[in-house]
Amino acid sequence: QVQLVESGGGLVQAGDSLRLSCSASGPTFKNFAVAWFRQAPGKEREFVAHISRTGGGTHYAHFAEGRFSISRDNARNTVTLEMNELKPGDTAIYYCAAGPPGLGTWNNNLPSEYGQWGQGVQVTVSS
Repeated sequence: QVQLVESGGGLVQAGDSLRLSCSASGPTFKNFAVAWFRQAPGKEREFVAHISRTGGGTHYAHFAEGRFSISRDNARNTVTLEMNELKPGDTAIYYCAAGPPGLGTWNNNLPSEYGQWGQGVQVTVSS
């Protein structure tokens, strides 16, 4: 198992960029796939992006394609989510989650596939 801690959230204006980090504890982090989800008030948790355990495969939600970029550094036990051209609709609590390495594009967007979650970080985008 791993423990996850998100950081980098904050209040920005529309059009700005923000970088979120997910730091993990434990030597087995490199064995987990990692994803970012988000949850806005009154809405269900929503998939944002997924990265394979090696970093060689990524998958994005439609709204994130072209604006967001997920990457990982297994030597530093971190996963980063670069968010550009932020919109007020991106306002939410962002969570990172760790899951098994065998997830594919048909199920890596499902919160139920991930067993470890961070506490979340608030991202607020003003218009």
